[in-house]
Amino acid sequence: MTDVSESDISAIVEKIRAGKTSLGIEFGSTRIKAVLIDDNYKTIASGDYQWASHLEDGLWSYSQDEIWKGLQSAYGAMAWDVNQAYGVQLTRIGHIGFSAMMHGYLAFDKNGELLVPFRTWQNTNTHEAHLKLSDLFQYNIPERWSIAHLYQAVLNKEEHVGKVAYFTTLAGYVHWKLTGKKVIGVGDASGMFPIDPKTHTWEKDLLAKFSALPEVAAQPWKIEDLLPEPLVAGTPAGELTPEGAKLLDPSGNLQPGIVLAPPEGDAGTGMVATNSVRVRTGNVSAGTSIFAMVVLEKKLARLHPEVDLVTTPAGDLAGMSHANNFTSDLNAWVSLFGEFAKAIDQPVNTGALYGTLFRLAISDQADANAGGLLNYPFRSGEFLAGLEEGRPLFARSPEAHMNLANFMRAQLFSAFSPVKIGMDVMTKDEEVKIDSLVGHGGIFTTPKVAQKILAAAFNTPIKVMSTAAEGGAWGMAVLADYLWHTPWPLADYLDQRVFKDAQSTTETPDPKDVEGFENFFARFQAGLAIEKSAVRNIDLESK
Repeated sequence: MTDVSESDISAIVEKIRAGKTSLGIEFGSTRIKAVLIDDNYKTIASGDYQWASHLEDGLWSYSQDEIWKGLQSAYGAMAWDVNQAYGVQLTRIGHIGFSAMMHGYLAFDKNGELLVPFRTWQNTNTHEAHLKLSDLFQYNIPERWSIAHLYQAVLNKEEHVGKVAYFTTLAGYVHWKLTGKKVIGVGDASGMFPIDPKTHTWEKDLLAKFSALPEVAAQPWKIEDLLPEPLVAGTPAGELTPEGAKLLDPSGNLQPGIVLAPPEGDAGTGMVATNSVRVRTGNVSAGTSIFAMVVLEKKLARLHPEVDLVTTPAGDLAGMSHANNFTSDLNAWVSLFGEFAKAIDQPVNTGALYGTLFRLAISDQADANAGGLLNYPFRSGEFLAGLEEGRPLFARSPEAHMNLANFMRAQLFSAFSPVKIGMDVMTKDEEVKIDSLVGHGGIFTTPKVAQKILAAAFNTPIKVMSTAAEGGAWGMAVLADYLWHTPWPLADYLDQRVFKDAQSTTETPDPKDVEGFENFFARFQAGLAIEKSAVRNIDLESK
């Protein structure tokens, strides 16, 4: 809970009782977070649940049971926070919105039963579908997109394909079960199948091309009938049903009838949380995965496999460079240092541990190019790097300058390297113009460090706003609140209401850091053969 003075508590209690609140719940890769905000966009309560994907039949997945257990736990922790802080039993909320990691594949039969385990965005087994659909559409269809998963299942002649009656994303699935509505936010929809930026619905010509494929035409379904209905931000997307209220809050305290916002993807909530929905603005949202996004003035001139074309929650076209891997390897190393501190009976709290290690990366002890050290953060496959699977890997030459500062600098440099590949395509090949780029996510909690390194990676100023650590759940709560303000365009609503008094800091690129990053990046690309050898020679699963 955000710190509040005693004089504010009674006002917050009144807002809670009057339903002048909005709740955002986001299913991230490692955490499900619930954030309750008031009508001034302040976080008044929160709760979370830690989880992790697991391999099931060689594919990354989360179980249905854990989806609901995690949702109930995060909501329950938030409701407990409300009760402890304000002495109020949470029974009503103004608006609710759900968001989640985009893409993936949740396919259901006509009875609403899940046909195969949830296939997440982390899976890269859809390469054939990616190639064929991208060529057919002349529109990049990345491996993680929902339509790529469906088409790959068709190509593989999987037994379940003929039974599919509906497929959606994780956010769309949760929303459906709580409201009965098969809808999806247009931003999340744009990671399922291409969206027409003029009509804000599926590209009809591409639906027709997909349906005309012989192996698709042979199916007992039509693609139009399988997809959810896209909705732009600010559109009421159904009400919490009695069954949905019980599913969200098994205690029975939460009352049904609450209006929900369209369910969105984490790209859309990242744009909202960084006030980056206007043309020529962009954001870098960093978590287990990372994406850099710019709202485009026009369509790209050519097909680029490195760039996803998605939309903002308002339906405007955006170019995105998405890397599957970001903090997993970094977190593992930090955890190792934490274990060492504990082993010598000098335990360090998590915030201090990250802060200390991160600050070393930009200290005088660190060389601009990370001292010749090399790191690959690939826990899973990475399309941008040409990897079907990943193996975390650290390497160095015998004469490299091995110290802790350079080690941490190499960790952070490597984390930002994959996403730079697609960003360079937009800014250098397509000459996309950017007025502002905002960093967003927990890695920016430690002041200056990640911001400074990202400025070097993209050679552009990076702004971090006071809301940077709030995350996608807060952004989803803001989208839920937007239901009360829909006469305003989304960009104006964010500028003039949500971020009117927001504070921010900006780091401009240091020429030495830029040169050092480019040196590291060249070695990173040249050394990818090491990573590919590791994939061939190290088993994916422990034996």
